[in-house]
Amino acid sequence: MIDYRKINRISQADFAAKLNVDIRTVQRWENGSTLIKPDKEEDIVMETLLPYQLVRNLNASVPIPTYYDFSLRKYSLSELTNKLPHAQWFKRNLDIATKRIRTLDYEVDIDYIVRYMRYHKKITKPLRAVIKEAIRLLPEMNLIITDDSGFYSGHSLIFPIKPETYEKLRSREMNEQEITVNDLIHHKKLDRPIFFGFDITADSNDNNFYISSQLLRFVRDKPNQKYLFCSIPIRYDNLELSDQIGLNIIWEGERRKNEYGLEVFPRFQEGNFRNFLSEDT
Repeated sequence: MIDYRKINRISQADFAAKLNVDIRTVQRWENGSTLIKPDKEEDIVMETLLPYQLVRNLNASVPIPTYYDFSLRKYSLSELTNKLPHAQWFKRNLDIATKRIRTLDYEVDIDYIVRYMRYHKKITKPLRAVIKEAIRLLPEMNLIITDDSGFYSGHSLIFPIKPETYEKLRSREMNEQEITVNDLIHHKKLDRPIFFGFDITADSNDNNFYISSQLLRFVRDKPNQKYLFCSIPIRYDNLELSDQIGLNIIWEGERRKNEYGLEVFPRFQEGNFRNFLSEDT
């Protein structure tokens, strides 16, 4: 909590007010003299957007040591396991799925996702419309994953875009914030479908695996294998993984930390996963 308040420049008094508790309650939580009641755990998760599993692990009479990287917004049981595993591990376990993934429900999910994404991407009103249309056109790739208690754990936002939009993004004539509904097209209308990964994120390596694997299975099982996948990710931790699965970097932006302490490293990458998913690689 201390780290969260520091990064977000929130005082104990303001934090207490947001949670409708006395400032002394926050002080007792932070110095470890009292545990958080279950109903307040949920309030904290909804207010801070920290993973519910992280809060549950730490808020126990015998806490489960849990590492949380604010620069990646990702938790693990130790700092050693916060790094993404090798891509071949993904491939070997690709058919392991979870029932915790579903298609995004725009009306239910969009406000929470917009709040979560404020740490790394601004979602304008036009982009909300793009997300809504992308869900309609491509429900198989616009997904949300929750934990076993139903709390948000990650999402994927994939836009099926027109070739001219792809060319403009690739050449930096436009940025992803400028994408509109008119830039989308149903992928079955193109000889070479183009999928733009607007945002793929999860709060742990396990959930990253589940949501990424579902996307990989979708393109693996498609009859049209001429597709192109492209994206402008900003998280630096998946750079090596992207290279391993066959994405080429076209251009790179400045690597820096944003106002929330998140390390961002924008780059345009593109490719096709056929070789990676083939039997003999």
